[in-house]
Amino acid sequence: TKDYELRQYETAKWVSTVIKGETQKEAMRQGFWKLFHYIQGKNEKEMKIDMTVPVTCLIKSGCADYKISFFVPFEHQGSPPQPTDSDVFIEEQKAAAIYVQSFSGFASPEKYAEEAEALARILRNRGQPFHEDFFYTAGYDSPFKLFNRHNEVWYFKM
Repeated sequence: TKDYELRQYETAKWVSTVIKGETQKEAMRQGFWKLFHYIQGKNEKEMKIDMTVPVTCLIKSGCADYKISFFVPFEHQGSPPQPTDSDVFIEEQKAAAIYVQSFSGFASPEKYAEEAEALARILRNRGQPFHEDFFYTAGYDSPFKLFNRHNEVWYFKM
């Protein structure tokens, strides 16, 4: 629709870490660096892995734990190298239908929350069932990209 997309994602592996008890912004910073070290070779094969997008963050209602994830590149989906940092893990996300709202600019935690609430309101108004107790933020750009930035919020369809 003009307001959102409904995407079908296939089952895929992601490398993730959970940061507890920090602000969302600080959790994203810490989580990004843990995952960046993994792709820079802090893994059992000491293998450098290309950076992929998006970088996602799971936001759960009333919870101060944030799961930050990088998509594992297609060439490593079969057997990604295991992390050597005990806080980093490989997980398989099952295939899912996801409602997506895109927006531009530099995304703050407040902006992500605002966009997520706007998408939730649209979905409720249209009678679309979705998991309301959590959403994902998805960032696609380096912090050094100043223009034409792409960000998203995701709600999983029920």
